[in-house]
Amino acid sequence: MYSGNIEINYTLIVAIGGSGKRMGLGYPKQFLQYKGKPLFVNILEVAEKSPIVKNIVLVTKKELIDEVKEVCKTFEIKKISHIVEGGAERQDSIYNGLKCCELNSLIAIQDGVRPFFKEEYIIKTYEALINDKNLNGVVIGMPVKDTIKIVDENGIIKSTPKRATLFMAQTPQVFRGDVLIKAYQKAKVDGFLGTDDSSLVERYFGNVKLLEGDYENIKITTIDDMKFLEEEK
Repeated sequence: MYSGNIEINYTLIVAIGGSGKRMGLGYPKQFLQYKGKPLFVNILEVAEKSPIVKNIVLVTKKELIDEVKEVCKTFEIKKISHIVEGGAERQDSIYNGLKCCELNSLIAIQDGVRPFFKEEYIIKTYEALINDKNLNGVVIGMPVKDTIKIVDENGIIKSTPKRATLFMAQTPQVFRGDVLIKAYQKAKVDGFLGTDDSSLVERYFGNVKLLEGDYENIKITTIDDMKFLEEEK
């Protein structure tokens, strides 16, 4: 358990704007039950108990804002500072959340459907950025287990990158507030759509480090992923 002095505000933005269409659900996938609670509540409870996290910003669909408020009330999540409406793309949604954040802060972005979130990730990312002033951000991730092939539009293998240099990016992804907000602003002007939050910071500022997490820190995206929820019950 982290017991040091908190030197800077650490804000957690949780993206809970999924639809559940790819899973064939009749409701948003973030409301899937895990341990008797919606998936995103497990994340919020970890953040609620952490002395490092000072406030939480939730980003969701406009029509779900009232329901999300009720869920947070039911599970006594008190660190919520804002619940904001998402945008057309995930990047637009996070940008809306960033408008509620301070430049002089650390901002963590978390997928709302990664329910195996741990305080360990909060501690590791916070300490990495506090201890190394040259870093602009840190990303939780893990080495890939399989050999990766790069193919062309016809499926023909063009190259095989060294596996030792390949990692699966997960969340949380945590950045210095001024850097992340400026990266999002620049991407908006340039019309650049990144694959994740880190890709924006990498493009404009660089100096993002990967920290190893856990293979079980998966994103619940398909029906097959449901088995991980069942195994953990």
